[in-house]
Amino acid sequence: MKTILTAKLKLHTTSETGQRLLDTAGAYRKALNYTSQVAFEHGKLSNQVKLHGLVYPALRARFALPSQLACSVSRQVGATYKALWTKVKHNAVHRQRGYTPKRYKGLDQAPVFTSNTTTFTYQRDYRFKSGQRVSLTTLDGPVIVAYDGYAKHRDLIQKGASGGVTFGAAKLWRDPRTHRFYLLVSVEVDTPDPTPESLKGIKGADLGERYLAVTTTPGNKTQFFRGGAIRHKGEAFQRVRSRLQSKGTRGAQKRLRQWQLRERRFKADVNHRIAKAIVEPGFLIGLEDLSRIRERTNVRGRQNRRRRAKWAFAELGAFIAYKAQLAGGLAIRVDADYTSKGCPRCGHVDETNRPNKGLRFCCTACGFTLHADLVGARNVTLRTLLIRQDWMGTGLLSTAPDGSDDETKAKRLHRFLELRWNPDPSSAL
Repeated sequence: MKTILTAKLKLHTTSETGQRLLDTAGAYRKALNYTSQVAFEHGKLSNQVKLHGLVYPALRARFALPSQLACSVSRQVGATYKALWTKVKHNAVHRQRGYTPKRYKGLDQAPVFTSNTTTFTYQRDYRFKSGQRVSLTTLDGPVIVAYDGYAKHRDLIQKGASGGVTFGAAKLWRDPRTHRFYLLVSVEVDTPDPTPESLKGIKGADLGERYLAVTTTPGNKTQFFRGGAIRHKGEAFQRVRSRLQSKGTRGAQKRLRQWQLRERRFKADVNHRIAKAIVEPGFLIGLEDLSRIRERTNVRGRQNRRRRAKWAFAELGAFIAYKAQLAGGLAIRVDADYTSKGCPRCGHVDETNRPNKGLRFCCTACGFTLHADLVGARNVTLRTLLIRQDWMGTGLLSTAPDGSDDETKAKRLHRFLELRWNPDPSSAL
């Protein structure tokens, strides 16, 4: 199995090398905006080959970019327009189905690139040297810069191709606060393929807002991660962001970028700590498939809309999947339908099982009472256990929530009902 890592390398630049990298990043950003305008004038072009033929001579002569950086510019702009066209098509379908009356306006003007980030290609724009050094392409030729970073990432870089490590594209990024350069390198490593026999445990995770995550195992080992104080801090970031956006002045825009960076780091740090606490070596972790659930929901009232604005559930799930794979385990997505409304003991699903949508779950059929988020985690664990048993029986990992026909769906549902929560941990697996 191939696992993609991102190695963040801190570059130790001098005043001269730092200025050369800064000039290269500035020229690259100007080239992106020029190419974006050309693509917009030619019918919002997303074909990278055609766009390359239109702008390549100007990128070389006008911005003095090296050949490979000029190729990267056309690829990046073409990919941006392709993503925008995909959003336009999805918006047309949603308007036709009545999901939204609004028209997507992302292609009304040419996209503007403001980030001072440069994309480098391995063995063409950057190369690793001995002694923890890296060679980077600039407008005036290559520069060799020393770097430092995480010890495990440095070891992977030293192993190189002989150790089964493959390097991809890298991004040169300059921290606007410290004015220090970083190189974000995509590293692909080989990890052992997990098998149902090698996975020693199962854990289900329920993601929410009052509790950002609740996990449990078939042996009733639970973890609760409160979200109250964290959400309040996130709301404070949101209030400052709204105030700065309403001002619109030059100073407010500068502060807004700083606050947005702090907000992203805050959420990434919280999700990193939660994922690190959840992941255990050799565990099969079940996550709710929330891909069809919006993070921003339409609710009445300004306060409710502010409180339920957003939390990075997708980022948390990605962190868990990433760390589980590195720990010799696996994270899969399971069906998220009625996980907090279905009784894990009798299977009865009803809206009234959660009075006033609170934290108390009370089954109206069998009288089973438990914490609502823990009920969701138990149901996710049961569905993960069902997938593991199918995996052991067929040798194929299928995370589909139901079968391809009604008969297969009925069989899976029958097996799921047979696996209702048993309070005896020894009979859970």
